[in-house]
Amino acid sequence: MNKELLEQLKNFTILCVEDEEGIRKRFVNTLKYYFKEVYAASCVDEGYELYLEYKPSIILSDIEMPNKNGIALIEKIRKKDLSSIVIMVTAYSNEEYLLDLINLNINQYILKPVNSETLLNGILKALVKKLTLKIHFTEELYFDMSCRELFYNDEIVNLRKRDKDFIVLLYENKNQVLTYSLIEEHLWKDKIMSMSALKTFIKEFRQRIPFDIITNIPQEGYKLKNFS
Repeated sequence: MNKELLEQLKNFTILCVEDEEGIRKRFVNTLKYYFKEVYAASCVDEGYELYLEYKPSIILSDIEMPNKNGIALIEKIRKKDLSSIVIMVTAYSNEEYLLDLINLNINQYILKPVNSETLLNGILKALVKKLTLKIHFTEELYFDMSCRELFYNDEIVNLRKRDKDFIVLLYENKNQVLTYSLIEEHLWKDKIMSMSALKTFIKEFRQRIPFDIITNIPQEGYKLKNFS
């Protein structure tokens, strides 16, 4: 999990609405390490009161709760607030709530059981448009993940979609070799990748960027160079 992205969570506040005490405490104990403020409620009415008082950046709510479910809470919030990030948690994967979730502009949907990793991954996915991650190769050369553009001296370097996908894939596998099979799976998708086609792609990729950022690992694949 990217530390730079997690660090940015300190700019946000979050409301956690969960009726099960054990789960609620576990969520709060995890969230308080990352967020500026964490508010906790055990039911819809309490959650709405806390929302009105604190106007949190993010609402994390269980769907299935006694008396009123989480969707009733979000319906009330969405009548006056379309900008807050909403993440719903549920123990069921059925389509019972699908239409409601779409109509209420839910940002993310997390299935129980939820551990710290799946909780944070769900939050990061919901916040993807509000977080910024820049992959720096040198002081002058970096890739901005939010807009998927490579910059050199703050000018955009013209790249093809496959070039950008390759950079992201290299970064996701930065601590290991990016194998030929992974490249074929993610960049060629349903097509067959010949070694000739790969070599041509790599040659042209290297020609399009100001610095060579990859190392060839013979008979295995490629690895992102360490620029730190």
